Amino acid sequence: GNAREVDCPALLEGLGSRTQLVQWKEPKKSAAAFGMSMLVLVSVATLSVISVVSYLLLACLCVTITFRVYKSVIQAIQKSDEGHPFRSLLQRDISVSSESIRQLADQTLIHLNWFTCQGRRLLLVEDLVDSLKVLMWVMTYIGAVFNGVTILIIADVISFTTPLIYQKKKIDHQVALLRSKLEETVQK
Repeated sequence: GNAREVDCPALLEGLGSRTQLVQWKEPKKSAAAFGMSMLVLVSVATLSVISVVSYLLLACLCVTITFRVYKSVIQAIQKSDEGHPFRSLLQRDISVSSESIRQLADQTLIHLNWFTCQGRRLLLVEDLVDSLKVLMWVMTYIGAVFNGVTILIIADVISFTTPLIYQKKKIDHQVALLRSKLEETVQK
């Protein structure tokens, strides 16, 4: 059968919990996920990825330290012995099992096989319309990244540097040498 028919159910099964978020089945979780994703995307649009990750980790650390100090002050005032406020999280086993790695590898393999089948189908133009759709989709992203002037500047730089490189590196001479060595090898 077709690779798309075989792999799509497994692909959709792996995406089940993520689709619940975007369908707002649990509004609190969906709102939190949407808010965090928008915060990260807007941050990445204005700052470097390293800065965004650093600021997120710093914000998390500030919240946990503040909460820990608050709980310690409350315990001191009330003279209670509740202990560390994150004790249950600290005692939780977070080691990765070999079974979970196998499951992740299996899911990755499903996605990789689907991607390679689709890539082969689109790049080798099994269906002309689908291949043209992908080409137009890629062109929209290129257009989003580069405006027309930038593309013209790049084309201008390429058009002026390529002949110079061609002459300086003596490409014709290199091709002639390669061709003569290839002919010698074929004759032997």
